[in-house]
Amino acid sequence: MQTRYQLQHNGERLELHDSTDPKIGPVYVDFVSGKARHRLQFGGGKGQAIAKAVGLHKIKQPRIVDATAGLGREAFVLASLGCEVTLLERSPILHALLADGLQRALHCEDVDLRNIASRMQLHHADAQVWLHSLSAAAYPDVVYLDPMFPERRKSAQIQKEMRFLHAIVGEDPDANDLLSIARQRCHKRVTVKRPRLAPALADYAPAFVIQGKVVRYDVYLALKT
Repeated sequence: MQTRYQLQHNGERLELHDSTDPKIGPVYVDFVSGKARHRLQFGGGKGQAIAKAVGLHKIKQPRIVDATAGLGREAFVLASLGCEVTLLERSPILHALLADGLQRALHCEDVDLRNIASRMQLHHADAQVWLHSLSAAAYPDVVYLDPMFPERRKSAQIQKEMRFLHAIVGEDPDANDLLSIARQRCHKRVTVKRPRLAPALADYAPAFVIQGKVVRYDVYLALKT
């Protein structure tokens, strides 16, 4: 039986295709052009919500672990703001797309983009296992979480990339446990990206919230042990 979602290399980049509906178009990671380039130029720098949510106004060049890397967009934004970002992705398919996108960024002609990509370190790993293995000296300042949220069945058209991600990754039933271990394995805070009206992870109230029009960032302080 043919697998519906397939990785294909077109000679320039690695892409994920829906074999049952080729008209949809592929999903791929691109840090050099497209949405990543646009956000780099017009995203608002350290004034944007994600920068405030990870504490860039308080922590100088924080070391950040993006424990649910996905397609790497938030990690790229954070790296562009001077952060050292470790990306963790347990899906082998998403990890392959990320690795391909990072390699292209590291070898592009734009020196600034190469410098940003050099601040991004990718690991194929389960975040809970990886965080558990850290020594205290290796704890990051911030852990960033963007767990997969249950698909909105009533929406007329779910964004193509989100459909692909839901099909490949599914939901993140262990997100509550990941929040707990993340708070124990960081020095400063855990920042959780959520849909604006979604409940907090584990129904646990954050220390404070950075509110946006579509999403919000719930911020939890590190648990001192």
